[in-house]
Amino acid sequence: MDIKNNDLIKIIKNHYGDEFEKFIEWARFPLRPIIRINTIKANVNDVYNRLTNKGFILSKINFINFAFRVEYYPYEIGKTLEHYLGYIYVQEFSSMLPAILLEPKEEDIILDLCAAPGSKTTLISQLMNNRGVIIANDVDIDRTSILAFNVDRMGCLNVIITQYKGEIFHNYYESYFDKVLVDAPCSAIGTLHKNKEVIKWFNYKKVKEFSKLQKNLIESAFRCLKEGGYLVYSTCTITYEENEEVIDYLLKKYQNAKVEKILLNFDHHYNDYLNYGIYLKFGEFEPFYICKIRKI
Repeated sequence: MDIKNNDLIKIIKNHYGDEFEKFIEWARFPLRPIIRINTIKANVNDVYNRLTNKGFILSKINFINFAFRVEYYPYEIGKTLEHYLGYIYVQEFSSMLPAILLEPKEEDIILDLCAAPGSKTTLISQLMNNRGVIIANDVDIDRTSILAFNVDRMGCLNVIITQYKGEIFHNYYESYFDKVLVDAPCSAIGTLHKNKEVIKWFNYKKVKEFSKLQKNLIESAFRCLKEGGYLVYSTCTITYEENEEVIDYLLKKYQNAKVEKILLNFDHHYNDYLNYGIYLKFGEFEPFYICKIRKI
């Protein structure tokens, strides 16, 4: 893949070093799709059998009992009846992890601050067995409409959708939530395998703009947390400014913010530069940054 963007090349080289060429080769081709079966509406084995009977070949993701990689598809899996009925959601494994690491419980009140298009919101709802309360927020009306569509399609009855600027959400819900997810808008370098548009618009100025927004979002999210609550921050990019620098900003400003160690039972990840959070490796999965914080 030919990347004619010096800023982007520099960022990738700084992060991956000797693996730069491997990353570029990896990014040339899309990953095989991964689906999760929506246990709010359907049984895992039943949906698996329905899809395999239609000619789909699925392999289990070892770490998540309701997730499968689509090894072969006779036609686009997003055009199946199972998809339209909300029995499945096409979602990268990396995108599932922030919601899983939030460890949602049935009795929780949870905020998904940047929720559209709803992949993580609907997974949180699934993990809560459609109980508790989720406030799913997004600032953009078009994205909020997609969020509402997916929440309805997946049968999530415990979700309330709001449309506010995430940076000021604490003005309405200070110290209110048990858990908060901030899957922040970012420069999306981890999506290069499917989103080549990043090459056209990526530059350092954009990274700085994202970083400023992300700091405001994570601060607002932290203020929304109850004492003892947990916040998960994630992006699908690899820049220091959008990941470690954002966490460092929060920790220095709030003495009651404490990083929690993330423990995963697989080796497709490595610690960030400041040992705050983790990066998921490119390869089988999409690169992702995740950090978990507790309000003490």
